[in-house]
Amino acid sequence: MDDLVGTRTLGGSAPLTVSGLGLGCMGMSEFYGTPDEERGIATIRRALDLGVTFLDTADMYGPFTNERLVGRALAGRRDEVQLATKFGNQRRADGTRIRINGRPEYVVAACDSSLERLGVDHLDLYYQHRVDPEVPIEETVGAMAGLVEAGKVRHLGLSEASASTVRRAHAVHPITALQTEYSLFTRDLEDEILPTLRELGIGLVPYSPLGRGILTGALTAEHQLEEQDSRRSAYFPRLNGEGLRANLVLVERVTALAREHGCSPGQLALAWVLAQGDDVVPIPGTTRVRHLEENVGATAVALSRADLETLVAAVPREAVVGDRYGDMSTIQS
Repeated sequence: MDDLVGTRTLGGSAPLTVSGLGLGCMGMSEFYGTPDEERGIATIRRALDLGVTFLDTADMYGPFTNERLVGRALAGRRDEVQLATKFGNQRRADGTRIRINGRPEYVVAACDSSLERLGVDHLDLYYQHRVDPEVPIEETVGAMAGLVEAGKVRHLGLSEASASTVRRAHAVHPITALQTEYSLFTRDLEDEILPTLRELGIGLVPYSPLGRGILTGALTAEHQLEEQDSRRSAYFPRLNGEGLRANLVLVERVTALAREHGCSPGQLALAWVLAQGDDVVPIPGTTRVRHLEENVGATAVALSRADLETLVAAVPREAVVGDRYGDMSTIQS
C-alpha cells in the first residue's frame, strides 16, 4: 500500500489517529447525480490503497444505502480503516425527512442500525449530525458516552455545532472532533468555533473543503450538472444564479494562483485547508478514482505563509456571495 497522505491526530483528551486526508462518501449514494455503487466501491478501495483510510458516511445518506456501500467496500479491510458515521438527521427509507433527533433512546437505536448496515462491531468516530434544539446536548452526549462504555463506539464527535454547544458537550464526555464546512469559501468558524476547539483540544474535520466542487474549477456558468444533482437547486445559493456568477470570479483568482504553483485549483484550495493545522483533517467527497487521486496530490502542494496570505486576499470572506445553504436553520453558529 502506498501511504501518500501520512497521519494526523484528532483530539487531545480522546485522541484518534487518522489518515491526513479523509474521504467523504455521501455522493456515492445521493445528492450529487446518479449513484453508481460499483464505482463508489472502487473509489473507496483505491483510497485505502493510497493511504486514505479515514472514511466518512452517515445513516441519512441514501438514506441508509451509503453505509451498506461503505460496508461492502471495506469488507476484509476493516483493520485499515478509521470509520466515522453520523446520526440525527432522521429520515424514512423513502427519503422523507422526519426530524432532527437527539433523544437518548434514538441515539442507541441509530447506532445499532448503523453497525448492522456497515457490518462492523464498532465505530471509530460517531457524530451527532445536527444538534436537536429540543433535547439538551448533555442528554444526547450522555447517551453517546454510553455507547463508548458499551464498546460500540471509540470516539465521539459533533457536526455543525456552535462553540457553546461544543463546550457543554465536552464537559459531559471528551469530544474528539467537530465536523463542519470549512474552505476558502467558508471561514466563519475562524471567529469563535476554531479557537474553542483548540482551547479544548478538539480536532476539526472540514467537509466540502472544495466548496461542493466550485473551487475545482469544474463548475462554470455553461456547465450543466445532472438534472438530479441537488447543487442545481436553490438550496445551494452559491452555486446558482447571481451567486454562481459572482463566485466564479473568485475561482478564477484561485485558478491563476494554482498555475503559479503547478497544480490544479482544487489541489491549491485543498492544500490551503490542510495548511490550517495538524489538527485539521478535511474529507473531500468524490465518486471517481481520478478525482480522488487529484485530491491526494494536494498533500504534496507546499504553501508558505505568504502563499496562504495571498490566497486569503484573493478570496476575501465578504466577497463570497450567498449562504452555504438556502436553509441555515439547522446550522449553529
